[in-house]
Amino acid sequence: MKLRLIGHDDRYAMEQLQLCLFPQWPVELTQSPFDGDGAVSSLHRGRKWLTATAVLRLNGRTARATKRLPLEKETYPLRRRILQQSYYLAAMAFLDAPPPWGALSGVRPTKLTTRHLLNGGSRQSADRLLADTFFVTPARRQLCLDASEAAVQAKSLLSEKDISLYIGIPFCPSRCAYCSFVSQTTGSSGALVEPYLEKLIRELALTGELTRRSGCRVRTVYMGGGTPTTLSAGQMTRLMQAVAASFDLSGLLEYTVEGGRPDTLDLEKLRAIRAQGCGRMSINPQTMNDAVLRAVGRPHTAAQTVAAYHQAVQAGFASINMDLIAGLPGDTPASFADSLEQVLALGPSNVTVHTLALKKGAELFEKRGGLPSQQAVSQMVDGAAQRLRAAGYSPYYLYRQKYMSGSFENVGWCRDRDVCLYNIYMMEELQTIVSVGGGGMSKVMVSPTRLERFHNPKFPGDYLRQFDGVLEKKRALFALVDALAQKGEPHASGTQ
Repeated sequence: MKLRLIGHDDRYAMEQLQLCLFPQWPVELTQSPFDGDGAVSSLHRGRKWLTATAVLRLNGRTARATKRLPLEKETYPLRRRILQQSYYLAAMAFLDAPPPWGALSGVRPTKLTTRHLLNGGSRQSADRLLADTFFVTPARRQLCLDASEAAVQAKSLLSEKDISLYIGIPFCPSRCAYCSFVSQTTGSSGALVEPYLEKLIRELALTGELTRRSGCRVRTVYMGGGTPTTLSAGQMTRLMQAVAASFDLSGLLEYTVEGGRPDTLDLEKLRAIRAQGCGRMSINPQTMNDAVLRAVGRPHTAAQTVAAYHQAVQAGFASINMDLIAGLPGDTPASFADSLEQVLALGPSNVTVHTLALKKGAELFEKRGGLPSQQAVSQMVDGAAQRLRAAGYSPYYLYRQKYMSGSFENVGWCRDRDVCLYNIYMMEELQTIVSVGGGGMSKVMVSPTRLERFHNPKFPGDYLRQFDGVLEKKRALFALVDALAQKGEPHASGTQ
């Protein structure tokens, strides 16, 4: 579907909104007039008003909408807002029902309401902002506001110069059909694991030294991937001992390891992880339906998931997360609801409900047969929300992705306020995140609205070959942290 911008260059916001509202048509940006289907988003600056106009043509029909803003009130966020509003209002002429997130197109809708609350706004005024300005549906407004209130509470635990540490393990036993994460299977790259660990431990040592010199305090540690528990019990012990030797963890609020695939877990490994100070484990079945598991290339069974969960409890984990994905091939609202019931019967402290996102690089992006309809995915997601609330869970973080089925969301649910702080800090961008390992991306809070990013090489082989550059980037990262501290900029905070 063609998209032409006139009088502005806010390409990203408009592309993402068009993709959310019309996901069946790829966006084709053009600078020239065109005939046929497509959208034109224009911005006109008059003597008193800034006027945004959207014109959409689809299947021989045309719809137009206009929003405007007094010139004296113009800011970039407000200018972008009237562009989104005009496009959304024109698009509604072609949509069967209001989309769940209205005119919001970003991956972090809660950032808007979290900032509103942190700046003194009330839940009621934040709700009006979502409803009147962005046309968000009531159910999504409630999700958003619940998550933002959890974020405000999580931020209250932070002080200046607090950071979180992410440790990336870009290996998996095999690749799932829906996966687009940068990782390599141990079947094809197992020889890289030991050299990778040696370099990772060296990066941890330097990062720990720089952390101490800068006076930073590590508040959460999150080990993700890939599948971190692809490592053996001995390798995991060695890695976690290196973390403890490199960093002062006395101020730690939370330590998470993604167990991920149940078939990578056993009692010995879980006990080894627990013995090194990790208090939170994630065990991710994605579905408890064996036929659906086979359809997405996950070789474990639902019975193995149950066994892994009980072993994690036996090893001493009281905080356990379990992931499910709505929209997998072969799944139905009834079978998804059954998966959720099986998970709830285990009693995890966290349940994360993802919506399938068809990402480039994933097998399912090319082979989309058998996927549930948008209506079916809606039943899965909405039914899960109702059931989780009834079971005493509340949403504490959420985010969206491109190419997501039905333009829904991923939501983390918890009982008894047992949130994953790292997920909140990372997704809400409330503090500096320092990442080590392949595929890691560090984010330094330069100001309440601006981040500086430092990327590690994505693939294990590139990480090994470019390791000297990895260490130089860490030195540059902490040089920036120190410079901000000298200027009095609180890099650990996303708001003032």
